[in-house]
Amino acid sequence: MIHHDFVNVVPMRLPPLNAIRAFEAVCRHGSILKAAEELNVVRGAVRQQIDTLENHFGSKLFLRDGRRLVPTLQASAFAAAASAAFDILQRAASELEGAVPRRIRLGVPSAFAVWWLMPRAADMQASLGDTIDIVPMTTVEPLQMHPELDAVIMGGEYRPAAGIAALRFMADEFGPVATPSLAATLSSDPAAMGALTKLASRSVPKLWDEWFAESGTPPVVFSRTQELEDLLLALGAARSGLGVALAPRASIEDDLKRGHLVAPYGFISRPSGYSLCCRTPDVKRPAFAALSGWLLRCGTPA
Repeated sequence: MIHHDFVNVVPMRLPPLNAIRAFEAVCRHGSILKAAEELNVVRGAVRQQIDTLENHFGSKLFLRDGRRLVPTLQASAFAAAASAAFDILQRAASELEGAVPRRIRLGVPSAFAVWWLMPRAADMQASLGDTIDIVPMTTVEPLQMHPELDAVIMGGEYRPAAGIAALRFMADEFGPVATPSLAATLSSDPAAMGALTKLASRSVPKLWDEWFAESGTPPVVFSRTQELEDLLLALGAARSGLGVALAPRASIEDDLKRGHLVAPYGFISRPSGYSLCCRTPDVKRPAFAALSGWLLRCGTPA
């Protein structure tokens, strides 16, 4: 006779859902006040929920960086999982109600939207119909920080978080650009750019540093630096002859063809390129499959 010994396994008690929701909102915003505004509660209620969660786990969940609250390494991983779980629940509830949206709200970097996506808008409309809402993003942030969006296009090195799928649809190149008249004043040595104004974007503050590092070019000491709010404005300033900007090629290909901008030192490849990021459950939706196919077709060089 076979005897079975059963071990009582006590499942881990989950913390209250409201505490997780408040914690996830604080992680996204870095602020108790902004989290309270999103959740439509007073700040004290959010603080109480954070205290509840910290008591549950027996450890502090946030560190303070100036005025911003930053989750600890362990708390950050939990926040990513919580965000993905809430997204899955939200979409499951929508499906149960028969309210799965037909349209996709797509967050796109502003410069990429204006100079790469919009010239292809007619082809997109013909291929996908009226299914995409393009939402320009001045500061490009991961999808988990934007529950109001269905997908985002991310440029550069990007590692998807839990519950997020990413499709790389296009490689890219980047390099310094200026008007032909300004470029004509430069020698073959990139150090000559130091005589010009460096046009920098606050939305991608490390772009110049990345180009120096990836191209093997010694950092240039510029006579003047002008910071603009986003890459779209920085490229507009370059187009007006105000200085030299660092640009992804995909964002200025029309300017290059028309001769409005030139790249005096060429471009270097960025194999990380651009990725379409969406929540994992949405990958199987027909609208996402159609969008992915269109991006792959347009992003592949002819």
